Amino acid sequence: MKQSRPAVRPRFWWQAGFSVAALVLALVTVISREWIELLTGWDPDNGSGILEWVIVAVLGVIAIALGAAARHEWQRATATSG
Repeated sequence: MKQSRPAVRPRFWWQAGFSVAALVLALVTVISREWIELLTGWDPDNGSGILEWVIVAVLGVIAIALGAAARHEWQRATATSG
């Protein structure tokens, strides 16, 4: 018997997508902290690296919050469909 996927609201896909994007950017920043300077040419912390760690922390919090919100949406959809 084929199981049907729960009907989730578009909000779930936005939350899940932005959560993954934030996580990927946080990981890229951990691996190569200079990508921001390379991409923009802007170095506001004059090479100290503190801005990059703040960005990692903020993106990590965003990824966790949006991931939790997406999980909540998924659970809501499975509760109403099953």
